Amino acid sequence: MRKFLPSFKLLSGLLNVYGLVFLTFLYMPLGLIVLYSFNANPINMAVWTGFTFDWYATIFGGAAVETTFDAAFTESPERIFEVVKNSFLVAFTAASIATIVGTATAIAIARYNFITKRFYQALLLLPMLIPDIVLGISLLIFFVGIGFELGLMTIIVGHVTFLSSYVFVVVSARLAGMDTTLEQASADLGAGPVTTFRRVTLPQIMPGVVGGFLLAFIISLDDVVITYFIAGVGSQTLPLFILAMMRRGIRPQITALAVLILLFSFVVATVGLLLRNRKP
Repeated sequence: MRKFLPSFKLLSGLLNVYGLVFLTFLYMPLGLIVLYSFNANPINMAVWTGFTFDWYATIFGGAAVETTFDAAFTESPERIFEVVKNSFLVAFTAASIATIVGTATAIAIARYNFITKRFYQALLLLPMLIPDIVLGISLLIFFVGIGFELGLMTIIVGHVTFLSSYVFVVVSARLAGMDTTLEQASADLGAGPVTTFRRVTLPQIMPGVVGGFLLAFIISLDDVVITYFIAGVGSQTLPLFILAMMRRGIRPQITALAVLILLFSFVVATVGLLLRNRKP
């Protein structure tokens, strides 16, 4: 038995090295974005020339920075605030509607049996599996076909179509670990379906509902491909704004915006995962 111990230690060491290399490869690009968002070089962001907060200052309305790229950022900060407002409006509205639809669907699937249940479950997961570009083109054809003007409303409707699936998965996982005897006891004690749902079911699945909402919110906030196809004039979101800026080259302000989005997404995603995994 002892002769196998060195091989086990060697295997464990190799796994640790592999894990370290994998994590480094995964998170190094994000670390570089954070680092170079403070680079003072206004021309070539890949060449470090010093430390500065100027790019964040231009985003939040500070003094303009004299660079050769001033014309590329003439719309800040008013334009940035406008696209941020659009992004949050779309994300909050779409996530709220998707949470209601996904939660109701998850409860119906978990509590009722019908012939096409398996097929319906697979159908609900389909928006998560379809490539974004295919879904975006399909939504564009649909809205144009029915004569619906492209704008914030079409973005919200489009996001709800696939965000409901994410909420459905999160809430279904919560329902799978729920004790149904409490609902039965509530019914035996004379409580109606609405009272049972409000006083028994909803409190137990609330962490999953909130987690699903936060997950849907952050996915909607970061979506680019689908939003690109169904956004109309005057309904630009922050990811589309950054994409338009990058067509003229990677400016230092873009890295600063990317860091802010990354930080906000990390906070929201962490809260959502904690709530989803919270025990009843």
